[in-house]
Amino acid sequence: MTESKLPTSPVVTEDTAYFWQAANEGRLLLKHCLGSGQAFYPPREISPFTGLAKTEWRDACGRGTVYSFSVTQRHGSEHCIAYVQLVEGPIVLSALTDCDFDKVQIGQPVRVVFVATANGQLVPMFTPQKAK
Repeated sequence: MTESKLPTSPVVTEDTAYFWQAANEGRLLLKHCLGSGQAFYPPREISPFTGLAKTEWRDACGRGTVYSFSVTQRHGSEHCIAYVQLVEGPIVLSALTDCDFDKVQIGQPVRVVFVATANGQLVPMFTPQKAK
């Protein structure tokens, strides 16, 4: 992949540093509210469910379904942004990769893959699950 076609490198903050470190290890993390037990995204210290800083990181299974998507042009080639509803509940904005964008469907099962950005940081993207 040429540098101009690589995903944008994220801005790592104090709240997200652990998330990005885990991504570099091939792990997708979600924050969980200890009060409600619900997972949420994007990662932050304060729970959107209780307003309290009683949260913890947990590994996500990395599977979900396409909730919505749009195919656009980026750097002269097709790019597919997608909202993916994870098995754990949250809907995340990401991109689809390694697939035929003409065959993407809402409700399609996907799994996480990690793609390097220009600065080497791995970012989670999604690809269709292979039929069993």
